Amino acid sequence: MKTIDTTELLDRLGIAGGVAGADEGFVSENPATGRPLARIRRAASADYEAVVAAAQAAFLKWREVPAPRRGEMIRCLGEQLRRHKDLLGTLISLETGKIKAEGDGEVQETIDIADFAVGLSRQLYGSTMHSERARHRMFEQWHPLGPVGIVTAFNFPAAVWAWNAFIAAVCGDTTVWKPSSKAPLTALAIHRLAGEVARQHDAPDVFGLIVSDDAVVGERLAGDARLPLLSFTGSSAVGRRVASTVATRFGRSLLECSGNNAVIVDESADLDLATRAIVFGAVGTAGQRCTSTRRLIVHESRYPEVVRRLRAAYGQVCIDDPLSEGTLMGPLIDAAARDAFVAAVAEARACGGELLFGGGVLAGPGYFVQPTLIAAENHWPLVQRETFAPILYLMRYRDFDQALAMQNAVPQGLSSALFTLDLRRAERFLAATGSDCGIANVNLGTSGAEIGGAFGGEKETGGGREAGSEAWKAYMRRQTNTINWGNDLPLAQGIEFSPRGQSNDQR
Repeated sequence: MKTIDTTELLDRLGIAGGVAGADEGFVSENPATGRPLARIRRAASADYEAVVAAAQAAFLKWREVPAPRRGEMIRCLGEQLRRHKDLLGTLISLETGKIKAEGDGEVQETIDIADFAVGLSRQLYGSTMHSERARHRMFEQWHPLGPVGIVTAFNFPAAVWAWNAFIAAVCGDTTVWKPSSKAPLTALAIHRLAGEVARQHDAPDVFGLIVSDDAVVGERLAGDARLPLLSFTGSSAVGRRVASTVATRFGRSLLECSGNNAVIVDESADLDLATRAIVFGAVGTAGQRCTSTRRLIVHESRYPEVVRRLRAAYGQVCIDDPLSEGTLMGPLIDAAARDAFVAAVAEARACGGELLFGGGVLAGPGYFVQPTLIAAENHWPLVQRETFAPILYLMRYRDFDQALAMQNAVPQGLSSALFTLDLRRAERFLAATGSDCGIANVNLGTSGAEIGGAFGGEKETGGGREAGSEAWKAYMRRQTNTINWGNDLPLAQGIEFSPRGQSNDQR
């Protein structure tokens, strides 16, 4: 394993004094070694109340700051992240097991969304429409919504927060962030950098943070009426409870939940292109992306060749220390994830699945497993679920109607892909009668979404959208305004309502 002085790294990011040597709390673990990185102080009830109250008070001032000035703060924060990209990428790799290239890539995504948000700060447009009443002007405008709760998962401990926090900030909102307890150091480091910039712009409490391994904190955020919007990233099971709780208090929820993403490979597909995309989609982040490729639906005429190519490619995947050059796949996040991998492989084999590659746990420290290929059936309960692990289920199909039906026949609806050189088939895949997912790609894989397009999915994925076009509207409230600049008082729809002896015409 590559030797990293964790204390020095945390010190350079300005958080060593806040975590090292704590007497109580919970541990951030290095999944590549299974050893602790640091002990984190658990937020108490009083901490929660202080952070939410500060966000609420800060919102009353922040909403009055002109949006372009709010964008200037985010621009400076983007520059701050650029200066710390290598350090943050290393920390993400240490704490989540992502390879260094993916850790750096995640930091780059936070920088990209900062740039996106800066431009957006001058484009929070409303609409003007014609009134049916003479001498009336009618328009819609958007106002800041309020403090926004953000609950993020371990697999993208920086980027998902940035998707929400940066857009919320330029919209005039403050945020309260509850990061995953499996990646608290990344959250502490980013929060410190963000707080430094916010203080320079006289906005010290725009970004709030509550660090805890207690699920009660998330439940409390969901039930807190002071947070008009809660953005949640996690499993569909927890997302369902979050949505119910938020709806009970008439709040808004923005859900990014489970994905069960499929790639269809048809008779005409470029297999060189498809193989590279499939391997990255299934193996990248050790299969722990919400957009990871989990199902592969291959035309029966190409199936033997696809299996041969994937076996060869999987045999060349270097599984090692995520910080070492040449590593393509790091560990799973923890022992529970490794156990879920083992259980899924056993269940697949019990169902009659054929193990085509991998399926094992690697000896030694850390939570390393083999990337795995299993011939399976789409209707199996196991295949219908999302297992956060590098397991790819392979299935055959005969005609394209069958392939589309298989693609859509799961509860989740996040990402999908088709490899084809047939233009008509590609267009059909993207049509209303094609993929039912929020993301549908042709000749590229299911993962690797860009911030310029709306990210999210349908069905049990939750329906939320982050980044991309018009995502900012989730963080604002819409107001319709009508100004009567005439001397009459006409009613809409031509309604006449006049006391005896008077009319609507007040002239």
